[in-house]
Amino acid sequence: MRARMLVLIIMGITACSSLVANANVGQGFATYYNPPYVPSACYGYQNNGVMVAGVSPTLWGNKAACGKTYKVTCIGSGNADPHPCIPGASVVVKVVDYCPGCPGPINLSKDAFAVIANPAAGKIVVSYSE
Repeated sequence: MRARMLVLIIMGITACSSLVANANVGQGFATYYNPPYVPSACYGYQNNGVMVAGVSPTLWGNKAACGKTYKVTCIGSGNADPHPCIPGASVVVKVVDYCPGCPGPINLSKDAFAVIANPAAGKIVVSYSE
């Protein structure tokens, strides 16, 4: 009886942790912006590297997005380029900027965009998660 109860508890914990792991998953368009990546709305002239991004009002939350990291994966074309994605590639970016006019939730640095897609595409469909 105790062993069975322990197995049920472990199964419940595993199920819950998989739900948490998939929390905050979204999809939408991503574009890119060219360097230099400073100044930024979050950190001014502080250099945060090249794997950075700006986010739209949807994710911004009055600067609450600053410093969050997102794993971003290209899942499709956002324009006429039929195959912009680099198969199996993902990139983790840190939110450093605000992009109120972006066509989608994430505006990647050109360096980050190039990890997951051909920059010539300009706009792609991505999935992202915290």
